[in-house]
Amino acid sequence: MKVILLKDVKGTGKKGEVVNVSDGYANNYLLKNKYAEPANATNLSLLEAQRSSEAYKKETALKNAKELAEKLNATEVSVKVTVGANGKLFGALNTQAIADALKNAGVEVDKKKVVLDQPIKQVGTYKVAVKLHPDVTAKVTIVVHA
Repeated sequence: MKVILLKDVKGTGKKGEVVNVSDGYANNYLLKNKYAEPANATNLSLLEAQRSSEAYKKETALKNAKELAEKLNATEVSVKVTVGANGKLFGALNTQAIADALKNAGVEVDKKKVVLDQPIKQVGTYKVAVKLHPDVTAKVTIVVHA
């Protein structure tokens, strides 16, 4: 019997796959526990529509991330901080401060997407990576001054 899996089933397949299983296994386990639905024409067309919708969403997200990356690569953000005697910051410039500075510059970015190798503790110019999408990373110029 052909069924469409609604959840990952160990030893059978992953969610969204169309698999061929024995009638007893399908009726007594998969369909009964709502792990699968019969693979008839209606359900197969719904599955295909769902896959195309997911593909469109992923494509749109990638396109938006690339546009935002172009904007971020051209962005230079200035951050004013209080500084000690020899150019060292009191504390450090973290991802939250960088995200807030980007927001003030007109670009909304989540602080979890800002990637810092180490906290910024000196006055100067830094290139900071912003991971917008698994395939798209932008570099923002951060200027830290007193």
